[in-house]
Amino acid sequence: MCKAILTFVFLLLLAPLIRAQSVPPPTLYPNPEAALQLYRSSLTRFRQEYANHRPLPDLQFFLFGMGNRTKFIYRNGRLLNALTGNIEEQWNVQQEIIVPSEYLVHLVLNDGRIIQIREDETGVWLVQPDRKAKRMDGTRSPLTLPRFSSNTYGLILRVLHQEILINVLNNKPLPNLFVYQKPWYRDAALMAMVLRETGNLHLIRDWVLGIRDPFDRNNRGIPEADNPGQVLFLTSLVSDRSHPVVQMALDSVKRFQRENFILGKTDYAEHSGFQTKWLKYGLKSLGLPDPYVIPVRDDSYSSLFWMDYKTEPVPGKRISEQDGTNYPYLIWAEDHFYGEKRAPVGSLDYPLSWEQQASAAHYPGMTILNPALVKQKIAFPHTWHAAEMFLRLYGQ
Repeated sequence: MCKAILTFVFLLLLAPLIRAQSVPPPTLYPNPEAALQLYRSSLTRFRQEYANHRPLPDLQFFLFGMGNRTKFIYRNGRLLNALTGNIEEQWNVQQEIIVPSEYLVHLVLNDGRIIQIREDETGVWLVQPDRKAKRMDGTRSPLTLPRFSSNTYGLILRVLHQEILINVLNNKPLPNLFVYQKPWYRDAALMAMVLRETGNLHLIRDWVLGIRDPFDRNNRGIPEADNPGQVLFLTSLVSDRSHPVVQMALDSVKRFQRENFILGKTDYAEHSGFQTKWLKYGLKSLGLPDPYVIPVRDDSYSSLFWMDYKTEPVPGKRISEQDGTNYPYLIWAEDHFYGEKRAPVGSLDYPLSWEQQASAAHYPGMTILNPALVKQKIAFPHTWHAAEMFLRLYGQ
Protein backbone atom coordinates (compact mmCIF):
# COMPACT_ATOMS: atom_id res chain seq x y z
CA MET A 1 0.00 0.00 0.00
CA CYS A 2 2.78 2.44 0.97
CA LYS A 3 4.64 1.74 -2.28
CA ALA A 4 1.47 2.33 -4.29
CA ILE A 5 0.91 5.67 -2.56
CA LEU A 6 4.49 6.76 -3.23
CA THR A 7 4.14 5.77 -6.89
CA PHE A 8 0.91 7.76 -7.15
CA VAL A 9 2.51 10.85 -5.60
CA PHE A 10 5.52 10.54 -7.91
CA LEU A 11 3.30 10.34 -10.99
CA LEU A 12 1.23 13.26 -9.75
CA LEU A 13 4.34 15.43 -9.45
CA LEU A 14 5.60 14.24 -12.81
CA ALA A 15 2.31 14.83 -14.62
CA PRO A 16 2.91 18.49 -15.64
CA LEU A 17 6.27 17.61 -17.17
CA ILE A 18 4.78 14.62 -19.02
CA ARG A 19 2.01 16.83 -20.41
CA ALA A 20 4.53 19.46 -21.47
CA GLN A 21 6.60 16.89 -23.33
CA SER A 22 3.60 15.29 -25.05
CA VAL A 23 2.38 18.55 -26.61
CA PRO A 24 3.70 18.95 -30.18
CA PRO A 25 6.13 21.82 -30.86
CA PRO A 26 4.53 25.08 -32.05
CA THR A 27 4.28 25.94 -35.71
CA LEU A 28 4.65 29.31 -37.38
CA TYR A 29 2.21 31.89 -36.02
CA PRO A 30 0.04 32.72 -39.04
CA ASN A 31 -0.64 36.48 -38.89
CA PRO A 32 1.47 38.47 -36.43
CA GLU A 33 0.48 41.83 -37.99
CA ALA A 34 -3.20 41.22 -37.28
CA ALA A 35 -2.44 40.02 -33.75
CA LEU A 36 -0.43 43.16 -33.03
CA GLN A 37 -3.19 45.38 -34.43
CA LEU A 38 -5.76 43.63 -32.21
CA TYR A 39 -3.56 44.09 -29.13
CA ARG A 40 -2.99 47.77 -29.92
CA SER A 41 -6.71 48.37 -30.35
CA SER A 42 -7.22 46.90 -26.87
CA LEU A 43 -4.51 49.22 -25.52
CA THR A 44 -6.25 52.19 -27.16
CA ARG A 45 -9.53 51.35 -25.41
CA PHE A 46 -7.64 50.88 -22.17
CA ARG A 47 -5.93 54.27 -22.43
CA GLN A 48 -9.22 55.94 -23.17
CA GLU A 49 -10.58 54.53 -19.93
CA TYR A 50 -7.43 55.35 -17.92
CA ALA A 51 -6.49 58.84 -19.11
CA ASN A 52 -3.39 59.47 -16.96
CA HIS A 53 -0.63 58.62 -19.43
CA ARG A 54 3.11 58.37 -18.77
CA PRO A 55 5.76 58.44 -21.54
CA LEU A 56 8.42 55.74 -21.18
CA PRO A 57 11.62 54.96 -23.13
CA ASP A 58 10.69 52.83 -26.14
CA LEU A 59 13.49 50.30 -26.51
CA GLN A 60 11.63 47.77 -28.70
CA PHE A 61 12.56 44.62 -26.81
CA PHE A 62 10.86 41.54 -25.44
CA LEU A 63 11.71 39.17 -22.59
CA PHE A 64 11.41 35.41 -22.80
CA GLY A 65 11.70 32.78 -20.08
CA MET A 66 8.63 32.93 -17.88
CA GLY A 67 8.64 31.12 -14.55
CA ASN A 68 11.66 28.99 -13.70
CA ARG A 69 13.12 29.08 -17.18
CA THR A 70 16.32 30.52 -18.60
CA LYS A 71 15.78 34.24 -19.23
CA PHE A 72 16.33 35.80 -22.65
CA ILE A 73 16.16 39.30 -24.11
CA TYR A 74 15.30 39.88 -27.74
CA ARG A 75 16.50 43.26 -29.03
CA ASN A 76 17.86 44.53 -32.34
CA GLY A 77 18.24 41.16 -34.01
CA ARG A 78 19.85 39.47 -31.03
CA LEU A 79 18.65 36.95 -28.51
CA LEU A 80 20.70 37.41 -25.34
CA ASN A 81 20.90 35.51 -22.09
CA ALA A 82 19.30 38.10 -19.81
CA LEU A 83 21.54 37.30 -16.84
CA THR A 84 24.92 36.87 -18.50
CA GLY A 85 24.58 39.00 -21.63
CA ASN A 86 25.83 36.15 -23.82
CA ILE A 87 24.54 36.22 -27.40
CA GLU A 88 22.56 33.01 -27.94
CA GLU A 89 21.35 33.82 -31.47
CA GLN A 90 21.68 36.75 -33.84
CA TRP A 91 20.26 37.59 -37.24
CA ASN A 92 20.45 40.24 -39.96
CA VAL A 93 16.91 41.52 -39.67
CA GLN A 94 14.96 43.34 -42.35
CA GLN A 95 11.70 43.54 -40.39
CA GLU A 96 10.65 42.71 -36.83
CA ILE A 97 7.17 42.50 -35.34
CA ILE A 98 6.88 42.16 -31.57
CA VAL A 99 3.47 40.91 -30.41
CA PRO A 100 3.51 41.05 -26.58
CA SER A 101 0.08 39.44 -26.12
CA GLU A 102 1.19 36.34 -28.08
CA TYR A 103 4.67 36.17 -26.50
CA LEU A 104 6.00 36.38 -30.03
CA VAL A 105 8.77 38.07 -32.01
CA HIS A 106 8.40 37.67 -35.78
CA LEU A 107 11.51 38.31 -37.87
CA VAL A 108 11.98 38.64 -41.62
CA LEU A 109 15.70 38.34 -42.37
CA ASN A 110 17.66 40.11 -45.09
CA ASP A 111 17.81 36.86 -47.07
CA GLY A 112 14.01 36.52 -46.92
CA ARG A 113 13.87 33.79 -44.29
CA ILE A 114 11.28 33.97 -41.52
CA ILE A 115 12.11 33.16 -37.91
CA GLN A 116 9.78 33.43 -34.95
CA ILE A 117 10.70 33.39 -31.28
CA ARG A 118 7.68 32.11 -29.37
CA GLU A 119 6.98 31.17 -25.78
CA ASP A 120 4.17 28.87 -24.72
CA GLU A 121 3.31 26.57 -21.82
CA THR A 122 6.02 24.11 -22.87
CA GLY A 123 9.02 26.37 -23.50
CA VAL A 124 10.73 29.09 -25.53
CA TRP A 125 10.95 28.13 -29.20
CA LEU A 126 12.68 29.15 -32.41
CA VAL A 127 10.21 28.43 -35.20
CA GLN A 128 10.87 28.43 -38.96
CA PRO A 129 8.79 27.36 -41.95
CA ASP A 130 9.23 23.71 -42.96
CA ARG A 131 11.45 22.93 -40.00
CA LYS A 132 10.79 21.36 -36.62
CA ALA A 133 10.74 24.03 -33.92
CA LYS A 134 13.79 24.21 -31.66
CA ARG A 135 13.26 24.61 -27.93
CA MET A 136 15.81 26.80 -26.19
CA ASP A 137 17.87 25.10 -23.50
CA GLY A 138 16.65 25.53 -19.95
CA THR A 139 13.04 26.35 -20.88
CA ARG A 140 11.20 23.08 -20.30
CA SER A 141 9.69 24.11 -16.96
CA PRO A 142 5.89 23.86 -17.42
CA LEU A 143 3.50 26.67 -16.56
CA THR A 144 -0.08 27.75 -17.29
CA LEU A 145 -0.78 30.64 -19.67
CA PRO A 146 -4.51 31.46 -19.78
CA ARG A 147 -5.90 33.53 -22.63
CA PHE A 148 -8.44 35.42 -20.46
CA SER A 149 -10.67 35.48 -23.53
CA SER A 150 -13.85 36.31 -21.57
CA ASN A 151 -12.27 39.43 -20.08
CA THR A 152 -12.65 42.88 -21.64
CA TYR A 153 -8.90 43.42 -21.44
CA GLY A 154 -7.84 39.80 -21.91
CA LEU A 155 -4.89 40.63 -24.19
CA ILE A 156 -3.59 43.17 -21.68
CA LEU A 157 -3.97 40.63 -18.87
CA ARG A 158 -1.86 38.23 -20.96
CA VAL A 159 0.95 40.79 -21.04
CA LEU A 160 0.68 41.70 -17.35
CA HIS A 161 0.74 37.99 -16.50
CA GLN A 162 3.90 37.62 -18.57
CA GLU A 163 5.54 40.55 -16.78
CA ILE A 164 4.93 38.81 -13.46
CA LEU A 165 6.09 35.38 -14.63
CA ILE A 166 9.25 36.75 -16.26
CA ASN A 167 10.41 37.96 -12.84
CA VAL A 168 10.21 34.54 -11.20
CA LEU A 169 13.82 33.40 -11.01
CA ASN A 170 14.87 30.09 -9.43
CA ASN A 171 11.51 29.90 -7.58
CA LYS A 172 11.96 33.45 -6.24
CA PRO A 173 9.35 36.14 -7.01
CA LEU A 174 11.45 39.24 -7.67
CA PRO A 175 10.18 42.80 -8.15
CA ASN A 176 12.44 43.07 -11.20
CA LEU A 177 15.07 40.53 -12.17
CA PHE A 178 17.61 43.15 -13.30
CA VAL A 179 17.72 45.47 -10.28
CA TYR A 180 16.64 43.29 -7.34
CA GLN A 181 18.34 40.13 -6.11
CA LYS A 182 15.93 39.27 -3.27
CA PRO A 183 12.16 38.96 -3.09
CA TRP A 184 10.16 41.59 -1.22
CA TYR A 185 7.28 40.17 0.80
CA ARG A 186 4.86 42.94 -0.23
CA ASP A 187 5.52 42.41 -3.93
CA ALA A 188 5.56 38.64 -3.53
CA ALA A 189 2.16 38.61 -1.82
CA LEU A 190 0.56 40.49 -4.73
CA MET A 191 2.35 38.30 -7.26
CA ALA A 192 1.10 35.22 -5.42
CA MET A 193 -2.50 36.46 -5.70
CA VAL A 194 -2.09 36.49 -9.48
CA LEU A 195 -0.33 33.11 -9.57
CA ARG A 196 -3.15 31.64 -7.50
CA GLU A 197 -5.69 32.87 -10.06
CA THR A 198 -3.73 31.49 -13.02
CA GLY A 199 -2.70 28.11 -11.62
CA ASN A 200 1.00 28.93 -11.24
CA LEU A 201 1.61 28.91 -7.48
CA HIS A 202 3.87 25.89 -7.93
CA LEU A 203 6.48 28.22 -9.45
CA ILE A 204 7.21 29.89 -6.08
CA ARG A 205 6.09 27.11 -3.72
CA ASP A 206 9.60 26.05 -2.70
CA TRP A 207 10.60 29.64 -1.94
CA VAL A 208 7.55 30.20 0.25
CA LEU A 209 8.10 26.91 2.09
CA GLY A 210 11.68 27.99 2.75
CA ILE A 211 10.81 31.30 4.44
CA ARG A 212 12.07 31.41 8.02
CA ASP A 213 12.48 35.14 8.68
CA PRO A 214 9.20 37.07 9.13
CA PHE A 215 10.97 40.15 7.71
CA ASP A 216 12.58 40.57 4.30
CA ARG A 217 14.77 43.42 5.70
CA ASN A 218 15.12 44.96 2.24
CA ASN A 219 14.68 48.58 3.33
CA ARG A 220 18.09 49.13 4.99
CA GLY A 221 17.57 46.10 7.21
CA ILE A 222 14.50 47.53 8.97
CA PRO A 223 11.99 44.93 10.24
CA GLU A 224 8.84 46.26 8.58
CA ALA A 225 5.56 45.79 10.43
CA ASP A 226 3.51 44.71 7.40
CA ASN A 227 5.83 41.78 6.64
CA PRO A 228 4.54 39.27 9.23
CA GLY A 229 1.00 39.49 7.82
CA GLN A 230 2.33 38.99 4.29
CA VAL A 231 4.36 35.97 5.41
CA LEU A 232 1.28 34.44 7.05
CA PHE A 233 -0.73 34.98 3.87
CA LEU A 234 1.99 33.53 1.62
CA THR A 235 2.30 30.51 3.90
CA SER A 236 -1.45 29.90 3.72
CA LEU A 237 -1.20 29.43 -0.04
CA VAL A 238 1.14 26.43 0.14
CA SER A 239 1.01 25.16 3.74
CA ASP A 240 -0.87 25.60 7.03
CA ARG A 241 -0.46 26.91 10.57
CA SER A 242 2.02 24.13 11.40
CA HIS A 243 4.69 25.70 9.17
CA PRO A 244 7.63 26.82 11.37
CA VAL A 245 7.53 30.45 10.19
CA VAL A 246 3.96 30.90 11.43
CA GLN A 247 4.92 30.94 15.10
CA MET A 248 7.96 33.07 14.28
CA ALA A 249 5.70 35.62 12.59
CA LEU A 250 3.27 35.62 15.51
CA ASP A 251 6.12 36.15 17.98
CA SER A 252 7.63 38.92 15.85
CA VAL A 253 4.43 40.97 16.01
CA LYS A 254 4.86 41.59 19.76
CA ARG A 255 7.42 44.35 19.14
CA PHE A 256 4.78 46.34 17.22
CA GLN A 257 1.91 45.81 19.65
CA ARG A 258 -0.12 48.94 20.47
CA GLU A 259 -3.27 48.04 22.42
CA ASN A 260 -5.34 46.18 19.81
CA PHE A 261 -3.41 47.15 16.66
CA ILE A 262 0.21 47.17 15.47
CA LEU A 263 2.46 50.10 14.59
CA GLY A 264 5.93 50.11 13.08
CA LYS A 265 7.77 51.18 9.95
CA THR A 266 6.84 50.44 6.33
CA ASP A 267 8.81 52.30 3.67
CA TYR A 268 10.40 54.33 6.50
CA ALA A 269 7.08 55.63 7.85
CA GLU A 270 4.37 54.54 10.29
CA HIS A 271 1.37 52.97 8.55
CA SER A 272 -0.70 51.38 11.31
CA GLY A 273 -3.82 50.77 9.22
CA PHE A 274 -1.94 49.10 6.37
CA GLN A 275 0.13 47.02 8.77
CA THR A 276 -2.81 45.89 10.91
CA LYS A 277 -4.85 45.01 7.83
CA TRP A 278 -2.07 42.78 6.52
CA LEU A 279 -1.76 41.08 9.89
CA LYS A 280 -5.50 40.47 10.12
CA TYR A 281 -5.56 39.16 6.55
CA GLY A 282 -2.69 36.75 7.24
CA LEU A 283 -4.35 35.47 10.41
CA LYS A 284 -7.65 35.02 8.57
CA SER A 285 -5.93 33.17 5.72
CA LEU A 286 -4.59 30.57 8.17
CA GLY A 287 -7.72 30.45 10.33
CA LEU A 288 -5.89 31.83 13.36
CA PRO A 289 -7.43 33.90 16.20
CA ASP A 290 -7.57 37.62 15.45
CA PRO A 291 -7.77 40.06 18.40
CA TYR A 292 -6.81 43.09 16.30
CA VAL A 293 -8.87 46.12 15.27
CA ILE A 294 -7.96 48.45 12.41
CA PRO A 295 -7.08 51.77 14.06
CA VAL A 296 -8.67 55.08 13.09
CA ARG A 297 -5.37 56.89 12.55
CA ASP A 298 -3.96 58.88 9.66
CA ASP A 299 -2.34 56.45 7.25
CA SER A 300 -1.76 57.17 3.57
CA TYR A 301 -1.09 53.46 2.97
CA SER A 302 -4.32 52.15 4.49
CA SER A 303 -6.16 52.53 1.19
CA LEU A 304 -3.49 50.46 -0.59
CA PHE A 305 -5.00 47.40 1.06
CA TRP A 306 -8.13 46.68 -0.99
CA MET A 307 -8.42 42.90 -0.48
CA ASP A 308 -10.64 43.16 2.61
CA TYR A 309 -11.83 45.57 5.34
CA LYS A 310 -13.02 48.12 2.76
CA THR A 311 -15.80 49.40 5.02
CA GLU A 312 -13.35 50.55 7.70
CA PRO A 313 -12.57 54.29 8.06
CA VAL A 314 -9.45 55.26 6.09
CA PRO A 315 -8.16 58.66 7.24
CA GLY A 316 -4.96 59.92 5.68
CA LYS A 317 -3.55 61.75 2.67
CA ARG A 318 -3.96 60.36 -0.84
CA ILE A 319 -0.94 59.15 -2.81
CA SER A 320 0.68 62.12 -4.56
CA GLU A 321 0.95 62.45 -8.34
CA GLN A 322 4.77 62.27 -8.15
CA ASP A 323 4.77 59.13 -6.01
CA GLY A 324 2.22 57.63 -8.39
CA THR A 325 4.48 58.36 -11.35
CA ASN A 326 7.56 56.77 -9.79
CA TYR A 327 5.72 54.02 -7.92
CA PRO A 328 2.58 53.48 -10.01
CA TYR A 329 1.51 50.43 -8.00
CA LEU A 330 0.58 52.79 -5.15
CA ILE A 331 -2.10 54.57 -7.16
CA TRP A 332 -3.27 51.37 -8.84
CA ALA A 333 -3.84 49.90 -5.38
CA GLU A 334 -5.56 53.07 -4.18
CA ASP A 335 -7.77 53.07 -7.29
CA HIS A 336 -8.75 49.49 -6.52
CA PHE A 337 -9.82 50.54 -3.04
CA TYR A 338 -11.82 53.61 -4.10
CA GLY A 339 -13.02 52.36 -7.49
CA GLU A 340 -11.30 55.26 -9.26
CA LYS A 341 -9.14 55.59 -12.40
CA ARG A 342 -6.34 57.97 -11.45
CA ALA A 343 -3.54 55.48 -12.02
CA PRO A 344 -0.86 56.11 -14.67
CA VAL A 345 -0.68 54.03 -17.84
CA GLY A 346 2.54 53.78 -19.82
CA SER A 347 3.05 54.72 -23.47
CA LEU A 348 4.54 51.42 -24.65
CA ASP A 349 3.21 48.21 -26.17
CA TYR A 350 5.62 46.47 -23.81
CA PRO A 351 6.31 46.48 -20.98
CA LEU A 352 3.21 47.86 -19.26
CA SER A 353 4.72 48.12 -15.76
CA TRP A 354 7.63 50.03 -14.26
CA GLU A 355 9.21 51.57 -11.17
CA GLN A 356 11.47 54.63 -10.94
CA GLN A 357 13.73 56.28 -8.36
CA ALA A 358 13.46 53.39 -5.89
CA SER A 359 16.00 53.74 -3.09
CA ALA A 360 16.85 50.03 -2.84
CA ALA A 361 17.04 49.21 -6.55
CA HIS A 362 20.45 48.58 -8.14
CA TYR A 363 19.86 50.39 -11.43
CA PRO A 364 23.18 49.46 -13.09
CA GLY A 365 21.50 46.11 -13.64
CA MET A 366 19.45 47.80 -16.40
CA THR A 367 22.61 48.36 -18.47
CA ILE A 368 21.94 45.10 -20.34
CA LEU A 369 18.83 46.74 -21.81
CA ASN A 370 20.09 50.31 -22.17
CA PRO A 371 22.52 52.50 -20.16
CA ALA A 372 20.06 55.40 -20.37
CA LEU A 373 17.77 53.51 -18.00
CA VAL A 374 20.50 53.59 -15.37
CA LYS A 375 20.71 57.39 -15.52
CA GLN A 376 16.92 57.71 -15.41
CA LYS A 377 16.73 55.17 -12.57
CA ILE A 378 13.88 53.31 -14.19
CA ALA A 379 13.28 49.56 -14.19
CA PHE A 380 10.71 47.63 -16.15
CA PRO A 381 8.76 45.41 -16.01
CA HIS A 382 7.87 45.57 -12.30
CA THR A 383 5.84 42.90 -10.58
CA TRP A 384 4.00 44.84 -7.86
CA HIS A 385 2.81 47.25 -10.56
CA ALA A 386 1.88 44.45 -12.98
CA ALA A 387 0.06 42.55 -10.23
CA GLU A 388 -1.95 45.58 -9.10
CA MET A 389 -2.98 46.28 -12.69
CA PHE A 390 -3.83 42.63 -13.30
CA LEU A 391 -5.96 42.27 -10.19
CA ARG A 392 -7.77 45.55 -10.90
CA LEU A 393 -8.64 44.52 -14.47
CA TYR A 394 -9.19 40.81 -13.85
CA GLY A 395 -12.84 41.12 -12.85
CA GLN A 396 -13.80 43.26 -15.85
